[in-house]
Amino acid sequence: MSERDTKTENKYSHVQSVFESIAPKYDVMNDIISFRRHKAWRKFTMKKMAMKPGDTAVDLCCGTCDWTLSMAEASGTGQMVGLDFSPNMLKVGMDKIKARHLEDQITLVQGDAMNLPFEDNRFDYATIGFGLRNVPDLVQVLKEMQRVVKPGGMVVCLEVSKPTWQPFKGIYYSYFKYILPGLGKVLAKRYEQYKWLPESLALFPGREELASIFRSIGLQNVEAYPLTGGVAALHIGIKENRHV
Repeated sequence: MSERDTKTENKYSHVQSVFESIAPKYDVMNDIISFRRHKAWRKFTMKKMAMKPGDTAVDLCCGTCDWTLSMAEASGTGQMVGLDFSPNMLKVGMDKIKARHLEDQITLVQGDAMNLPFEDNRFDYATIGFGLRNVPDLVQVLKEMQRVVKPGGMVVCLEVSKPTWQPFKGIYYSYFKYILPGLGKVLAKRYEQYKWLPESLALFPGREELASIFRSIGLQNVEAYPLTGGVAALHIGIKENRHV
């Protein structure tokens, strides 16, 4: 195994163990960490996606399936697939799906976002919410998302980002580095796991850099929207439709 393969495997295993351990408190901590803004971000994203009845989607790193459920309800009849590498997260998600009686519309799959078990050109949308910064190779994940959407289909990423203006930038990084792990320790009894979040953000590309990566793999009409002062960002790209 090469050094790169070893690093990839180590990151995969580490992140998987993090999310396995925080699954029961994940939803509560999301509300606290984002001051409940993640719900507004997802609502904005859904508006930009403009799903139509019958549209299909695959939701990568679907976690506890909030976004998967939103898309299922927006589509009405379209089949949704939620994929995540954490069985514990998927279990929480399945409980939500059953509570809304959407088992016939939503399928959950335990799998690797870098190697999707789906054929080319299958879905109208491929989405990833707050998961791209956690994968070992984000370019590979984006290429896989592009592969499995239909020509003219949409690749969508909603993720934390990096504010660029002071003093908000300094306050934001202090919160992520010093306060957030403490909240994880007190509220979820998990310090090391929530220490991972600022570490993952430090290596993640900024909004414009990620937009450039979208373009570099061939996605068209790329749009990048800063959210809440740039603490999060929405990126959208369209797979080339060769018949247009």
